[in-house]
Amino acid sequence: MTPQTESIPDTVRRLAAHQKSAAGAPAYSRFVNRPVGRWFAATAYHLGMTPDQVTLVSALTTFSGICVLALAPSAVLTGLLAGVLFILGYALDSADGQLARLRGGGSLAGEWLDHVCDAFKSTAVHIGALIGLFRAEVPTVWLLVPLAYAVVDSLGFFVFVATDLMRRTQGPAAAKPASSTSVVRSLLTIPTDYGFLAVTFLLFGLPQLFIIAYAVMLLGNVGYLVLGLPRWYGGLRALKRA
Repeated sequence: MTPQTESIPDTVRRLAAHQKSAAGAPAYSRFVNRPVGRWFAATAYHLGMTPDQVTLVSALTTFSGICVLALAPSAVLTGLLAGVLFILGYALDSADGQLARLRGGGSLAGEWLDHVCDAFKSTAVHIGALIGLFRAEVPTVWLLVPLAYAVVDSLGFFVFVATDLMRRTQGPAAAKPASSTSVVRSLLTIPTDYGFLAVTFLLFGLPQLFIIAYAVMLLGNVGYLVLGLPRWYGGLRALKRA
């Protein structure tokens, strides 16, 4: 079908019938972000936008949220605005891939651009939080949380991309192992979900409350990496032996 022969709701329903597997997807991404992203993707499709254009709009939206954190005064409205921008940016990040499927498939250049924007986001969001918390005059020790989070998030993103790339070089037989689609697993991986982190930023205007939620998310990410790194390393060693 073309944008001229169907409505936006019809496009959304068509997309819903051809979604990526829910296996391994954290709860927010699975139950909130993908459905919202479908509406953005369908709208972009009817506007004649390309996936790369949606990726750049997503990056600009997220960057605007970072600027709000770093430059706006510490206030409840600041957190609400930054959080909404991060949530919208993440929904648009889901929309670019869904739009690519509507248009018949993505490209290597589009995937590269998406990864570049994600790599920037994985560090810059926490640098924005660091500046905002410093300006809010929170106790100095708490400034270590965004610094640590930037390192952990950057490492986690690199591990994800590098592991996937190395598996691909070994051919279809080395594809990513199947993951569970259970709701329980989706809930257990919430700390690693950028969408849930974006929601956490709605509390940024209440620094004492935000920093606790933010630190809990950091600990969850650290635990996920500690448990996952040996497994991923062992999996790649097994592929080389095979």
